[in-house]
Amino acid sequence: MFKKILVANRGEIACRVMRTAKAMGIKTVAVYSDADARAPHVLMADESVRLGPAPAAESYLKAELILLAAKETGADCIHPGYGFLSERESFALACAEAGIAFVGPPPNAIAAMGDKIESKKLAKAAGVNVVPGYLGEIDSTDHAVEIAGGIGYPVMMKASAGGGGKGMRLAYSEQDVREGFEATKREGLASFGDDRVFIEKFIESPRHIEIQLIGDQHGNIVYLNERECSIQRRHQKVVEEAPSPFVTPKMRKAMGEQAVALAQAVGYYSAGTVELIVSGADTTGEGFYFLEMNTRLQVEHPVTEEITGLDLVELMIRVAAGEPLEFTQDEVKLNGWSIENRVYAEDPYRGFLPSIGRLVRYNPPETSPLPQAGGGEARVRVDDGVCEGGEVSMFYDPMIAKLITWAPTRDGAIAAQIAALDAFELEGPGNNIDFLSAIMQHPRFQSGALTTGFIAEEYPEGFHGAPANAELLKTLAAVAAFAATAEADRARRIDGQLGKRLRPPADWVVTIDKIDHAVTVSTDGIMVDGEELDLALEYTPGDRMVVADGHGADGDEHLTIRIAKARAGFKLTTRGASHVARVLPARVAPYTTHLIEKVAPDLSKFLICPMPGLLVRLDVAAGDRVEAGQALAVVEAMKMENILRAEKTGTVKSVAAKTGDSLAVDQVILELD
Repeated sequence: MFKKILVANRGEIACRVMRTAKAMGIKTVAVYSDADARAPHVLMADESVRLGPAPAAESYLKAELILLAAKETGADCIHPGYGFLSERESFALACAEAGIAFVGPPPNAIAAMGDKIESKKLAKAAGVNVVPGYLGEIDSTDHAVEIAGGIGYPVMMKASAGGGGKGMRLAYSEQDVREGFEATKREGLASFGDDRVFIEKFIESPRHIEIQLIGDQHGNIVYLNERECSIQRRHQKVVEEAPSPFVTPKMRKAMGEQAVALAQAVGYYSAGTVELIVSGADTTGEGFYFLEMNTRLQVEHPVTEEITGLDLVELMIRVAAGEPLEFTQDEVKLNGWSIENRVYAEDPYRGFLPSIGRLVRYNPPETSPLPQAGGGEARVRVDDGVCEGGEVSMFYDPMIAKLITWAPTRDGAIAAQIAALDAFELEGPGNNIDFLSAIMQHPRFQSGALTTGFIAEEYPEGFHGAPANAELLKTLAAVAAFAATAEADRARRIDGQLGKRLRPPADWVVTIDKIDHAVTVSTDGIMVDGEELDLALEYTPGDRMVVADGHGADGDEHLTIRIAKARAGFKLTTRGASHVARVLPARVAPYTTHLIEKVAPDLSKFLICPMPGLLVRLDVAAGDRVEAGQALAVVEAMKMENILRAEKTGTVKSVAAKTGDSLAVDQVILELD
């Protein structure tokens, strides 16, 4: 077995690999950029080596520096994690030439599957179902338009070396192809060093299913069931679960056997994933098509570990050391249900714009079992690589953490996610915790009727918070009044020490979502609008959380609410939304009125950068006439390109930025007359 492992990555995956390595008695080496000098993965490792400046191209993508770090520290193997160099044939070859074991598949398999065009040809030859499309070279936008028309819209344009949702554009028309083809090429070149693009038919009402494989260097390879990854935004996975609520045992077997056949065709070993697109309308169990093979560990691997009881990182390390698998296909388990939510630094209330900044507060939910209304225990797992006081940088992926739950049933795993998201404290950059909770509560998600269009279809006007029913709002009114009583009681006790005694009112008027609730708090209980609520509340002035147990808490026995002081009351966050509760003594409330809402200024004549990023393209100049909806500029942020469009028709009055500028959020790019 290896003595020392270097993890050629950062963040949560670096920490994840190190945890397993330490459990196996293997020493660990971290590498880091200047932006990560005090990051958790650096502090966790036994040794660490600086690579260079913050940009990945000058640090984590420098293979020669990583190999030098391995030699200097005496590491005898390298785990690449995912992203960065994990699917570079050249890096795997360089490790072999240096006499350092690469914890991953053989270089020839990486090369064969890393090229999406060639991999589809290999898949077809291996008897795997493939999506109709054009796999030849596409030399121009006009050529792309011709090909797309021949296949029939809608089509998907993909960077040949792409992955992780980058270098992908969906086109419903010739205009979409003309606008997106060059952007797809640029993203492919910037992210993967390869600007080749292929085009294939887009399967409508698709589900994204993937098969996890593990193989050894002795010819043994098995599939570890499937994962459903259909909840995506901009082709980036948001929610994953295992198993899939759609896949039948017959489908699982057919998918698994085709995935194994493809892996065997390229002499594959280590962990790998065959991704499939499945027609949601198919009832035969045969309507699935090869999408791509990821020759690395997947972000969503924890859900497979939870239902199989296997440690995929440990298996990868043992395979790299030449050990055979100790189990067969018939011994692979499928126990219970697991769901993973990706907590991102993005603002769902502002169109999911990337967010950066310091983590002022970071307190993930405890990993002990959560109480379940339906009985039984649920496990909670958090995979992260950040800490309170750390910073989310514009240089890397916006994922902050992965929240994983397991329960005996899918309903139990969903309930555990909702409870854990309520307990997740995260302040600083914008985050998608409310959005994830809303998905978990959505009736369509809970029914398992998923497609990759779920988010676009269910939130066509954007996300504005999960809806709250009347019972939940009553509970929140009770919580706000209870907190106000506790705060007033503390003030009374403090002032009492100075010879003053205040008698805080027990009667309050709590206004939530412009609705007034009469609330009475007494030693006998809490009354809301004349109804006594059977609630047990725990709150200490200054706390950030309120725990409510009993009936009335949105139908649940247990409710966790994040609480913060707000103007004349509190901001209460739970179940996927934040509610500002104005709390006034009942004797004062009749003499107050609702505050006049401030009207936001009209900024439609400005093109404003919605996120921190790099202006990579500016398509207009002063004096140009533009139409509403016309593409005006392209901003790159968090490794993704974002097209900015005109809100109205007009003429460009002035331009305030130029290509290559680093832009701040809300910075003006140009003004229309």
